[in-house]
Amino acid sequence: MTANETEATPHRDRPWRIVLVDDHAIFRAGVRHELSKASDRVTVVGEGEDVATSVTVIAATLPDVVLLDVHLPGGGGAEVIKQVHVSHPQVRFLALSVSDAAEDVIGVIRAGARGYVTKSIATPELIEAIGRVATDDAVFSPRLAGFVLDAFSGSIDVASIDEDLDRLSQREREVLKLIARGYSYKEIARELFISIKTVETHVSNVLRKLQLSNRYQLTKWATDRRLV
Repeated sequence: MTANETEATPHRDRPWRIVLVDDHAIFRAGVRHELSKASDRVTVVGEGEDVATSVTVIAATLPDVVLLDVHLPGGGGAEVIKQVHVSHPQVRFLALSVSDAAEDVIGVIRAGARGYVTKSIATPELIEAIGRVATDDAVFSPRLAGFVLDAFSGSIDVASIDEDLDRLSQREREVLKLIARGYSYKEIARELFISIKTVETHVSNVLRKLQLSNRYQLTKWATDRRLV
């Protein structure tokens, strides 16, 4: 089931209770405002801005669905899912992220999310997706569904993606993607507001952690995993 399909959400006599997890307060405020227009269908019962605050509020409120950003301080959205599911496996997660990268989609699905939609989704479709996930359906934006199908078909080595990427810091991942897109060290330094020497250090660390020998191999590694 994709997020733009229009089959009605099953009837319910009270709103779905949700927690918003995103490290940008302005974004959370915007989503809360939009969802408030449909208060008969959804109600926001809590918010989190990083892994620690999110796990705490989810455990305290036990919502029907958690709207979860992928990139969060403290370990990311996947870490929130893992920690919550230790004690509360019934809590359902719907990833809501600006990212449409394969590793982000597959990472949170492996952790236990029931769906993944991008932040360009329209409010009515988001509400529909919340209802679907709350009733144990799986919901993906159309393009992202392909990543999941590829992962299950074996076209993408899911285990390899997670294990390898977990070795890299967030900054190393950023450098990796820019290198794979053909940026020079000078361009990367300008893009990330760091020195060329720091870029060189990050590239060296990435090559070492991924057991690669040169920029060509790094680019192929990233391309094979649809990171660019």
